[in-house]
Amino acid sequence: MKLLSKKLFVVIAGAALLAAGCTKKPTRRDPSVTALGQQGGGMNQGLSQSTIPTNPEAPLLAPRDDFDPVTGQNRTALAANTVYFDFDQSAIKASEREKLKGAKEYLDKNPGLRLLLEGHCDWRGTAEYNLGLGDRRANAVKKYLLSIGVAADKLETLSKGSLDAKPNADAATMEKDRRVDLIVSKAAK
Repeated sequence: MKLLSKKLFVVIAGAALLAAGCTKKPTRRDPSVTALGQQGGGMNQGLSQSTIPTNPEAPLLAPRDDFDPVTGQNRTALAANTVYFDFDQSAIKASEREKLKGAKEYLDKNPGLRLLLEGHCDWRGTAEYNLGLGDRRANAVKKYLLSIGVAADKLETLSKGSLDAKPNADAATMEKDRRVDLIVSKAAK
């Protein structure tokens, strides 16, 4: 009888542990607590890869004053320099590096500005995994910009993961969701 009750106790305890599992999910960082504040996403939505300009010098030579009065951010100045990634990858493709050289040139010509590097993912994967992947993408862009001479105090990263991704999207849309947006803001005084 004692052996049966011990086995029953072990089975019940094991079942309780299994049922409890890991119920606490990580919380997403609130974008409003970053130095640059909360911002929307979704730049370049509806554009095909072939229509996105890749000439890094075209819109960058003259600074644009399209700063949002609330956030102090300009999401359009470097929209053409959005960096795109392959599925489940955070390595910057050689074809995307010219865009970042153009962003460096923009910062060199506008020393009072800085960049928020906002990492995004497509809808596939868990929210936690996509936050991590978006962070790896944003940090890969930051690391590359640092390697070509952009000062560290000019850069900040934020992962949006799949927050702005289109659920159950087609391949072309998912291609545009796998990106790092370069958002310009005015440097703190």
